[in-house]
Amino acid sequence: MRPYVIINAAMTVDGKIDTSRRQGAAISSEEDKRRALELRAGVDAVMVGGNTLNNENPKLTVKLPELAKQRRSAGLPENPAKVGFTTRLTLDPDGDFMTTGPARRILFTTPATPPQTVDVFRQAGAEIFVHHPPRVDLGQALGTLYELGIRKAILEGGATIISEFTRLGLADELQVYVAPRLFGGETAPTLVGGDGWPASGAIPLKLEAVQVLDPAGGLLIRYRFSK
Repeated sequence: MRPYVIINAAMTVDGKIDTSRRQGAAISSEEDKRRALELRAGVDAVMVGGNTLNNENPKLTVKLPELAKQRRSAGLPENPAKVGFTTRLTLDPDGDFMTTGPARRILFTTPATPPQTVDVFRQAGAEIFVHHPPRVDLGQALGTLYELGIRKAILEGGATIISEFTRLGLADELQVYVAPRLFGGETAPTLVGGDGWPASGAIPLKLEAVQVLDPAGGLLIRYRFSK
C-alpha cells in the first residue's frame, strides 16, 4: 500500500520549470500560488526531491493562517508532514525545512549521508530512514509513509524526482499550471527530467480538466496517470 500521489508543478508554455540560469525563476501567478497552498492544506504530506530539499531548503507549509485554521478545525496538524528524498543529505538543520511551522519532518536517505548528520537531524526531531545505496527506494519509502499514516501526498519537484515517480508508476495525478510565457534554452530544466523514454514507452495521461486560472491566461491542467 502507498499514498495517493499528486504531482503538482508550474511550467511555461515551452515546458520549462526554470530558466537556463537555474536560479528559481517565478512562474506561478498569484491565483496559482493560492491554489497550490489550498492543495497542500488538503493532503497529509508534501514531498520534494534532493535538489529541491538541499538547495532550496523549502518551508512546505500552508503559509496562510486561514488554511492552518481549517486544518486545526478538522482535527489535523497545522501543516502537512514535510518529506524529503535525497541520496546525500546536505540540508541546513537550522533552515526553513526543519524550523518553519509546526510539522512532522520525514527524511529518506542512504549511507552517503554521514551517521553524525543523521544523528543531528534525529536530535532535531526529524524521522529519518536510511535505505541501502545507491539511492532511496521510492516504492519502499511510499510504503513507509503509508505505515506512518500518510494517505494522500503531493510531490512538488524537482524534475529528477518527478521523472522517477513517473517512471516507476508511483504517481496517480498530475496538476500543472501553464504560464503564458516562454523561457527557451536547451539547458533550461523541463517538467520531467532524467533520461526520458522512447516514443513507444511514452507515459500515457488521461485529461481530467482544463481551467483558465488567471486573467493573464494561465491554465491549470489536470491529468490522471493511466494504469
